[in-house]
Amino acid sequence: MSDITQTAVTFGTGGDEPYARALRTDGRLRLTDLGRPDADVTMDVGRWNAAADRVDRSLLDDVDGPVIDIGCGPGRMLVAAAALGIPSLGVDVSADAVAIATRSGGRAVQGSVFDTVPDEGRWDTALVLDGNIGIGGDPAALLERCRDIVRDGGRVVVETHTDRTADRTYQARVVDTDGHASAEFPWAEVGLDALRRYAADVGLTTRSSWTAAGRSFCELVA
Repeated sequence: MSDITQTAVTFGTGGDEPYARALRTDGRLRLTDLGRPDADVTMDVGRWNAAADRVDRSLLDDVDGPVIDIGCGPGRMLVAAAALGIPSLGVDVSADAVAIATRSGGRAVQGSVFDTVPDEGRWDTALVLDGNIGIGGDPAALLERCRDIVRDGGRVVVETHTDRTADRTYQARVVDTDGHASAEFPWAEVGLDALRRYAADVGLTTRSSWTAAGRSFCELVA
């Protein structure tokens, strides 16, 4: 078992636990910026529950060792890695997400990436997908943690905002289609330009960036 502990309100937790509800029903969530109610983002949890698609699987093409998925959700990347014989671990604050990932054949632990993770400093690749660069509302701190989690020369693959100029942090709340709302939590949106700056500030080097099927990615190296 991990010694990770959840220390703060994070994505979709607290309140009516809409993230857990959506995971159980393949529902949709609305990520609301409390300061800009006109800037809501709709999230399709059903896509997270589905099998990894072609773009997801392509992120594992250059993996040379074990993979850790930060904010793994229901574990589609863990299942995809297992199918390729790649050792992997998911970390997520949601007990429901971890339970689904485990039932699907992945290995996952409940907790925060800002606490100690198993085998810290020895992972080949850290995945930060599906907007998870927003975790904690502090992209630089999250990238610094990823740098500590991977080995020297290890990789951090980040899915960025499709607007490369995006760079904002805010207080958010998640709401499901039935109006169930989470507690308030910090979040961020980060495009490629800002990601490169944050990465350089914490000692990560940008190796490449690309788009695929309307999604944007960046590979960083420790």
